[in-house]
Amino acid sequence: MSSHLSTAATGLQPSRRPQRRAATAARLADAAVEELRAVGYERLTVRNVARRAAVAPATAYTYFASKDHLVAEAFWRKLAALDEVAPASGTVADRVVAAIEDIARLVSGEPALAAAATPALFADEPDVARLRRQVGALFHARFAAALGEGADEAAVLTLDLAFSGALVRAGVGELAYADLVGLMRTVAGALG
Repeated sequence: MSSHLSTAATGLQPSRRPQRRAATAARLADAAVEELRAVGYERLTVRNVARRAAVAPATAYTYFASKDHLVAEAFWRKLAALDEVAPASGTVADRVVAAIEDIARLVSGEPALAAAATPALFADEPDVARLRRQVGALFHARFAAALGEGADEAAVLTLDLAFSGALVRAGVGELAYADLVGLMRTVAGALG
């Protein structure tokens, strides 16, 4: 039977495997967040996350090569679920704050995940590197949207680097997540 025939012509139903795989990955990412809340990054293991998600450890490892990969994925999923930046009015500082408020709420509301994302995103693994680039691209896009069409690329990069640096400092305990908005307002104010 030809693989290009429609399901109506063959009477076969499409495979649910991709949907099931996506649901399993989401369950594991959600369980990782719960496990981080319970035990923190140092004590988190893929095996315990799998148990919490009611998934076999071997299955969990087919989705995530390491705990860093799992934590980076969980963090990425939370970021990707945030609303896009809406066109904002007001000063540059007001627009930048609007672009990061929901990220600041996320990291303030999930401090265990945010703190774990710091070392996880630094892991030297191909899957983590891909997620690190996605996180960076999301931040960059939010700042570009906040500054508007035709934004000066140097200004976008300045905000991007300032915010990434602030997240790292917060992740290692040198800055409170709650202070991110005020800090970025100050940085944006310096831009004009």
